[in-house]
Amino acid sequence: MQSGLNTGLQISMLASGSTGNATFIQSAQRKILVDAGLSGKKVIELLQSIGVDANELDAIFVTHEHTDHIKGVGVLARKFHLPVYANEGTWQAMEHSLGKIQDKEIFEMGKTMTFGDIDIESFGVSHDAAAPQFYRFHKDQKSFVMLTDTGYCSDAMRGIIKNADAYLMESNHDLEMLRMGSYPWPLKQRILGDYGHLSNDDGADVMQEVLGDKTKRIYLGHLSRENNLKEIAHLTMENNLREHDLGVDYDFKVYDTDPEEATPLFSL
Repeated sequence: MQSGLNTGLQISMLASGSTGNATFIQSAQRKILVDAGLSGKKVIELLQSIGVDANELDAIFVTHEHTDHIKGVGVLARKFHLPVYANEGTWQAMEHSLGKIQDKEIFEMGKTMTFGDIDIESFGVSHDAAAPQFYRFHKDQKSFVMLTDTGYCSDAMRGIIKNADAYLMESNHDLEMLRMGSYPWPLKQRILGDYGHLSNDDGADVMQEVLGDKTKRIYLGHLSRENNLKEIAHLTMENNLREHDLGVDYDFKVYDTDPEEATPLFSL
């Protein structure tokens, strides 16, 4: 474990999209992955692209068992001797897919745990997985919220994620692109349903309500390759927030993510 000069949180969305998801978070004491939904080799390369050696990782935290979130978890855990944290329901659903994991840790939904100098708050979401949960990371009065893979955002969830310094917010699909697209109707129903994904409009509506005076960065996450475009997601978010007289490009900025390229490390 290496101590850096920066004592807050530093974050990069290594990959975000329907083909694979992984986020890197570091503090002075800890370096962690949240999900690893790409090959172990690709995750290592993405870490290298932001100047991070995968040998320095301390743990992997898993949100749920879908392949685009766990594809590389087993390989990375074994190669770098990493503990893997997930709740009981997720462990039962994914254990057979990961292969042998030496250090299986239980992190139950709705709990907050201290990991080194980071406090990690877990909360449940509404998705067609066994027990999906996402996280709010706290350090020195700063916080970062991850919210993707949910069909809706309840009042309770909005309360948990309110007024963070930075967000990874789901903007999965453009409603018209999805409705007019080639997906079979049952799959469209799943995506649009309460256990599916937030649309661009849904994500923008959530941000409009949870945005606070501390918020400086909004990253648009988990975009569908088939049913969305970065430009549409970005415009939808910015236009919605401007319509509510919120300070786009003044109080905060909206950023894109990519399924194959890491976002530059930023500090809270």
